[in-house]
Amino acid sequence: MDVLSDAVAAMRTGRPHSGLRDKYAPWGLRFQAADGAGFHVLLRGTAWLVPSRGEPVRLGPGDVVFLAHGRGHVIASSLDAEPEEVGLESDGGWPAMHTPSRDSTPDAVLLCGAYLLDRSRAHPLLTELPEVVHLPARDGADGPLHTAIELLRAELSAPQPGSDTIVSMLLDTLLLYILRAWWQRAGRESAGHPTGWAAALADPGITAALRALHADPAHPWTVGELGLRAGLSRAAFSRRFTALVGQPPLTYLTWWRMTTAGRLLREDDTPLRLVAQRTGYTSEFAFAKAFKREFGVAPGQYRRRAS
Repeated sequence: MDVLSDAVAAMRTGRPHSGLRDKYAPWGLRFQAADGAGFHVLLRGTAWLVPSRGEPVRLGPGDVVFLAHGRGHVIASSLDAEPEEVGLESDGGWPAMHTPSRDSTPDAVLLCGAYLLDRSRAHPLLTELPEVVHLPARDGADGPLHTAIELLRAELSAPQPGSDTIVSMLLDTLLLYILRAWWQRAGRESAGHPTGWAAALADPGITAALRALHADPAHPWTVGELGLRAGLSRAAFSRRFTALVGQPPLTYLTWWRMTTAGRLLREDDTPLRLVAQRTGYTSEFAFAKAFKREFGVAPGQYRRRAS
């Protein structure tokens, strides 16, 4: 399994949503805090992104901003523009927003999107992201990222049969391209000495171990076995994994098993016996005990709450 894809899939709930907005100066949009993450792509014009924490960010054509932590923010034509309140619907969709019909070219065109996330099991890949991930177009065109943006823009501008599914898939693709571009840039900007998950993803040995335990969380992994996957001695692997990932290998494995169990319980009616097997527990009783210790409720109760 790809660790980045797996981490995002574990947190995702519901369908992502997106929309195009033509804006005429002066304009402003205030997005309320939400259980999810969102992005804005400025397709035309200039704007300011004002996060709830930190300094405003000047945006130019082609710039992408990703807000991973669900906090409120404003995007506007200028810092003194009066923003219009925007609150997402309960399913994460966009409310109808009235834009006056005009013959003139809009001053700005925005492509906005939102993802619903389960923050109770937030993966550190996302929790350690900054308040605003800003990917300026001037830093050089990221081919796949901007190709995905153009495909999404085309589907939203002129929906065709199948567009609902295509848009949902493109939004998932776009999220992964944004995160990949950020982690790659973080690695470059660290002058060859990345830290945290940027370093973990850049380390071939640690990445090999992470891929192994993500691919088969039910396997009875040992530190020595994971060290062999990483090409390191047991002690050297344990030190490096803990330093980069932030948890010892088997602590991370347990956390990932429980995160995987939570996703399985949310998404379908897989019997508890099979959920236990897929997450490395030899009995349903042992799994239920470990799950309740981690989540504070029994697996069946967790499933009913999530339904």
